[in-house]
Amino acid sequence: METPTENNVLATVETQAIMETPTFVETPTFVETPPNKRRKKKSAVWEHFYIENMGDGSRRACCKICKQSFAYSNGSKVAGTSHLKRHIAKGTCPVVLRNQERDPLSPYSAPSKMGGTDPPKRRYRTPSSSAYYGFDPDRCRHEIAQMIIMHDYPLHMVEHPGFIAFAKNLQPRFDMVSFNTIQGDCVATYLREKQSLQKVIEAIPGRLCLTLDLWTSRQSMGYVFLTGHFIDPDWKLHRKILNVVMEPYPESDSAFGHAVSACLSDWNMDGRLFSLTLNQPLSEAGLENLRALLSIKNPLMLSGQLLVGNCLARTLSSIAQEALTVAHETVNKIRDAVKHVKTSESNEERFLELKQQLQVPSTKSLALDNRKQWNTTYEMLVAASELKEVFSCLDTSDPDYEEPPSMEVWKQVETLCVYLKLLFDTATVLTAPVIQTTNLFFHEAWKIQLELSRGISSEDPFISNLTKPMQEKFDKYWKDCCLVLAIAVVMDPRFKMKLVEFSFTKIYGDDAANYVKIVDEGIHELFLEYVSLPLPLTPTYMEVANGINIGPEDANGGTFLSNDELGLTDFDMFIMESASQQSRSELDQYLEESLLPRVHEFDVLGWWKLNKTKYPTLSKMARDILTIPVCTIGGDSVFDTARKEMDNYRCSLRPETLEALLCAKDWLKCEPVETSKSLVKVEFPI
Repeated sequence: METPTENNVLATVETQAIMETPTFVETPTFVETPPNKRRKKKSAVWEHFYIENMGDGSRRACCKICKQSFAYSNGSKVAGTSHLKRHIAKGTCPVVLRNQERDPLSPYSAPSKMGGTDPPKRRYRTPSSSAYYGFDPDRCRHEIAQMIIMHDYPLHMVEHPGFIAFAKNLQPRFDMVSFNTIQGDCVATYLREKQSLQKVIEAIPGRLCLTLDLWTSRQSMGYVFLTGHFIDPDWKLHRKILNVVMEPYPESDSAFGHAVSACLSDWNMDGRLFSLTLNQPLSEAGLENLRALLSIKNPLMLSGQLLVGNCLARTLSSIAQEALTVAHETVNKIRDAVKHVKTSESNEERFLELKQQLQVPSTKSLALDNRKQWNTTYEMLVAASELKEVFSCLDTSDPDYEEPPSMEVWKQVETLCVYLKLLFDTATVLTAPVIQTTNLFFHEAWKIQLELSRGISSEDPFISNLTKPMQEKFDKYWKDCCLVLAIAVVMDPRFKMKLVEFSFTKIYGDDAANYVKIVDEGIHELFLEYVSLPLPLTPTYMEVANGINIGPEDANGGTFLSNDELGLTDFDMFIMESASQQSRSELDQYLEESLLPRVHEFDVLGWWKLNKTKYPTLSKMARDILTIPVCTIGGDSVFDTARKEMDNYRCSLRPETLEALLCAKDWLKCEPVETSKSLVKVEFPI
């Protein structure tokens, strides 16, 4: 029999034709069907209990997990749900306790009781069910370590009162860790990720290229970031920070050489290093130090002659700064005009009203530049140039605006923007989220070289004075990196040697044939070095493949005969020459074939992956050449005008801890890298 209160509620509810039952668990056949018009229960406990009708007219709540029943109602008296919540949330359910013992993170698990004042377990909802998860302090420490690594939080934050209070409010039972403990957790995360990355690098079929980026500090210490670039077995290009080496004397000739040696030793990469790209010019002694090191570690790539290159992003920033310095008076006049508009709301309103009256079609918005990033100065000049008509008439509506830039100044601004755009377009390619292969940058570089060469011969004194120092700086980069970039574009089946011949004709005129010959001879010489790699089934090859140390005696006690004793020295030379002639035809065949159509979205690595059977030796060379990076810094630093500086907090950390934090951050934010060995795939976990 229902009470008067229940009758009033039922009178106000629309009749429901479908029976309401608790979700996620099938209701047993002996459960009483609720009245058709009963209001649906809202408490979360009904996701874990169902109602059973007893013979004496009372109703009991039964646990869906352990089937234990509890008092719910006796006539008009309702027992409530607090005791039901305790059964699940506080872990008294025997099934929940057993699950907790088997798997602390399994659904419906709960912690063991810590006393009568223990707070209820926090409840986490999932799309499919609402379950109670056990508290895992080790998992919490792991998540805090990852949070600190990924977001550059200071390690001391775990000792800050505000953070401690926040964490205690979320989970009172979590014992907050100390600075030393979280430092150890971060290093442990680094070591775990490093072990996974080590397996990935060991499985790559080609060689690895390194970039070196030097950071400074107020303590006059240097920090060399060594980043590895490599192609995995699936022909995907990857970039990973491998080491951050502290150098107490960064200006010394041996600083970079020491950092490279430390990296090679740490990752067991002796003999697998292919190229180096630097972010700053070195003295001749420093260059020779690196070349000697690289020639010993890896005799390929023309005995180390092409292994040292300059960072393209640093070069572009240096040239842009040179141009802005030459035209500093013009730039300052435009900056002052923009500053007048942007530093007053009323001035900006008058400027926009005048723009509307003059019907200037520009969609650019004015903004003051940040002198630490040269692209913001370029964008300020472009926007101001498109709005020059408004600036020229602004003195008529704004009495405080007295000296608008002259037409000659605007002409110089347009000229400056033309040459800055050359640099800006190339630098923008470096900011792409996808890692770019080396072949893309030959076209960008030769356009800059050509336009700057033309600018020097201009009859306009402003153009010639502007482009002369720009060309001098870029000419050094072009001479140092032209051969590497040219060989890389030859590995692009859309261009091959044809683009080299065309671009050199534009740049060098009648002397183009001599420079084309240098590239042609260089690529053939490099190809022969790949051909001369140890042939299969030789003792050297078998030692590496089988991991067996072969001594002067075989397994039967016999002694291997030397070539001189067998009289087969000439035979070995004959084999090498025959292989060289056969392999050279592979390169010549590739160069003689027709060019592919110049589609915009072309995957050059994918093309070589498909043609590696047709060009077995050439594809190996292409894989290494296309990996050579032209930039040593990340996309967010491409436009920086100043060298990166390590902050005081990071400088206060131990070098090993600093390296662990910076490297682990790079590895955790990257996508997984797949590698294969035989038929087994190994994934690099996030």
